[in-house]
Amino acid sequence: MNKKREKHHLSFNINGVEHRLSVLPWVTLLDAIRENLSLTGTKKGCDHGQCGACTVLIDGRRILSCLTLAVMKNGASITTIEGIAKENELHPLQQAFIEYDAFQCGYCTPGQICSAIGMLNEGKAQTREEVQELMSGNLCRCGANRGIIDAIMDVKRKMYE
Repeated sequence: MNKKREKHHLSFNINGVEHRLSVLPWVTLLDAIRENLSLTGTKKGCDHGQCGACTVLIDGRRILSCLTLAVMKNGASITTIEGIAKENELHPLQQAFIEYDAFQCGYCTPGQICSAIGMLNEGKAQTREEVQELMSGNLCRCGANRGIIDAIMDVKRKMYE
């Protein structure tokens, strides 16, 4: 068999659950999550790392899953939007997005929330302007950016200060 066509056997801890799968070497983490594991909350937007719709958390850090090969993250602990809420309680950012009307169509919302959690974990954003700058890799084409930043600032004040 052609070595390039051999599937790689991978394992991930996704949202607290161990998953094993076999993928070709060029399969992105985004496609492995969506197509192999049927976790479709993570969205495919531009497929070039420019919109942020595919953002997931790996060990609490935000990454663009469309630019990451699945084989690069073998053994990783990954959190997708499906793993953000705990039991029947929304994550504070999910709740804030509702309260601040931080979405319209909702397509970018999973990536926005995962990116915001990762950004807050980084501890770099101190002001509204810094939050806006550090979230600039996540695009909302519907124009809900004001609500998104308001929601993030509210959670930042309540949980990270």
